[in-house]
Amino acid sequence: MQFTLIARDDPAAGTLAKRLAARERHMERIYAMKAEGSIIDGGALIDDDGKMIGSVVLCEFPDRVALQAYIDSEIYKVDGVWKDIEVLPFRRVQWR
Repeated sequence: MQFTLIARDDPAAGTLAKRLAARERHMERIYAMKAEGSIIDGGALIDDDGKMIGSVVLCEFPDRVALQAYIDSEIYKVDGVWKDIEVLPFRRVQWR
């Protein structure tokens, strides 16, 4: 199943610093998961000033249980960066 995650960062002071501190570990894992096929694409949500305030992740997992295991182990979630996570099933366009 394919999913879109819209993960909004905790608005508390210091969250951007936590995000930046965890970013390298987060990206290494994302690159590895993209190579294996479970991460399709993604990027940072930004505010009007260009400050990172969340993430969008397009991903594919066998089921919601596997998706939840990913979310529960996601570095930004574990390190207290992501606060609110919306999960939306989606179907990726099959390009010719």
